[in-house]
Amino acid sequence: MENKNNVLARLEAMLFACGDPVEASRLADVLELDVESVTKMLSCLADTYEERQSGLRLIRIDGKYQICTREEYADDVRKLLEIKKNTPLSQAAFEVLAIIAYNKTVTKSFIEQIRGVDCSGSISNLVQKGLIEEKGRLDLPGRPLVYGTTDRFLRCFSLSSLDDLPDLPKHEEENKENGQTTLFDEDKNDTMLKETDQDGEEGE
Repeated sequence: MENKNNVLARLEAMLFACGDPVEASRLADVLELDVESVTKMLSCLADTYEERQSGLRLIRIDGKYQICTREEYADDVRKLLEIKKNTPLSQAAFEVLAIIAYNKTVTKSFIEQIRGVDCSGSISNLVQKGLIEEKGRLDLPGRPLVYGTTDRFLRCFSLSSLDDLPDLPKHEEENKENGQTTLFDEDKNDTMLKETDQDGEEGE
């Protein structure tokens, strides 16, 4: 293997330039190394950022890697880039987000069947914020769209994958069986707002 520091520098350059999360296999192809070696080097790069208390950090999202700014410096980055604060999500949007996250991929009609109301506005808002996206269409009459969460959703909630979602409390499980999902409370809006704002700086 070539010089370790050189490999680390190449990894850092690729991740910084890409901005979006990248699979270790793609990095391995470019470096012409095996995935296991690249994964170890990525772990080393993450440790390096921690040891020197860098303003950057390396995160792993759903098996992909991304360089982002450390959250304690979010205000400084926001002021520099003059990033405007996002409007906090409504309770309805949080509920729609919970339904999608815990069911992996769902259709609009499935969400509306659970909530009992039209969810077009909430779905559109979540798509605009980059928290959910279209994942394709079902092979059914009308070819309904299927929605799922995004990498940004995982970053906002500090999750590596949807498998890291907390178990639903007992009363939530009962609600889900009865066609209701109310995972998120209104008092979490401020937290979500903060995370979505910080996400604007990540990968810059």
